[in-house]
Amino acid sequence: MSDPLVVYAGHDHERDAYVAALSKAAADQGVAIDLRSGPEGVDPAAVDYLIFEKGGPVRDFTPYTGLKAILNLWAGVEGVVTIPTLPLDVPLVRMVERGLTWGMTDYVVGHVMRHHLGTDRYALKNRPLIWFSADRPLPDDRTVGVLGLGRLGRDAAEMLARLRFNLLGWSRTPKQAEGVACLHGPDGLRQILSQSEILVILLPLTDATRGLLNAETLALLPKGAAIVNPGRGPILEEAALLAALDSGALSHATLDVFNREPLPDDHPYLTHPKVTVTPHIASATRPETAAEALIAQIARGERGAPFENVVDRSLGY
Repeated sequence: MSDPLVVYAGHDHERDAYVAALSKAAADQGVAIDLRSGPEGVDPAAVDYLIFEKGGPVRDFTPYTGLKAILNLWAGVEGVVTIPTLPLDVPLVRMVERGLTWGMTDYVVGHVMRHHLGTDRYALKNRPLIWFSADRPLPDDRTVGVLGLGRLGRDAAEMLARLRFNLLGWSRTPKQAEGVACLHGPDGLRQILSQSEILVILLPLTDATRGLLNAETLALLPKGAAIVNPGRGPILEEAALLAALDSGALSHATLDVFNREPLPDDHPYLTHPKVTVTPHIASATRPETAAEALIAQIARGERGAPFENVVDRSLGY
C-alpha cells in the first residue's frame, strides 16, 4: 500500500517552512506520507490530503476527485465554504493547533488586563498624570464576557478565570468551560451583554453572527464597558460602535479585525481616541505547531478514525 499523497497548497512564502515542519512532524509521529511542496506536476485525482489556504495555488477543487480530507490552514473557514467547487462529501477540517490557540489567549489576556488596569491613562504622555486616583476593582469584582466558546474562546476564557476574573461565556449551543459561567441562546446573549464590563469577541463569522453587535445589542452593555475584538470584523457594526464610543456608552474598543483590511488611511478608527487598532496580529498559524496538528489529522484518517474539528456545512464553522 502506497503512502498517502499530501499536497501543500498554501502561500508560496511559507512553502519551505511548512515542508520542513511537516516532514519533521511526520517523522516524529511515525506517519509515512508522500509529501509534495505544491500542486504543480501532481495528478489532482491521486491526492489524498490537500493542505489548503484560500488565495493559494488551488482555486478549483473539481479535479481533486480522490480527496480524503481538505485540511484548512486557518481556524476561520468563512472564505472557504463559499467556494463553488468545494466538494460536499469531503471533510473540511478547521485548523486547531496549540500555537494559534496560545497566541490568541496571550492577546486576549494582555488587552483585558490593559483595560482592567487602566494602563492607557498612564501611557499617553499628553495627558496630566493623576496622583492617588481611586482604586480599581479586584479581578473577582470585574465581569469579563467571552462571546464564542470554541477552542480559542474557551482557552482564553479559562485563562482569564484562572486570573480570578468573574467570567461569563456565550455560545450558540450549550458549552462547558472550567471556571466560566456558560450561557447560550438569545436569552444568554442578552444576559452576558448586560453584565460584561469587558467584552471579548471570538465568534466565527456566519450569517447568524454578521452584525450581531449592533446599536441595539451594544446598548445592553454596562455604561463604560470596553470591547476587545480579535475574532471577525463584520460581527461588530462600525457605525454603531463609533456612536457608542462618542456618546460615552462605551469607554474603549481594541480591534484587530475589520470589515476591510488593511484599513483605509482615512478610516475613523485610526484617529479615534477611544479605539486601539492592531493590524490583524492577534495570533497566527505557526508552521511548526500547525504541522503537528496536520500530521495528527492525517494519521487519524489513515487508521480510519474520524477527523477532529470538521466543519459543519449547515452552520458554516
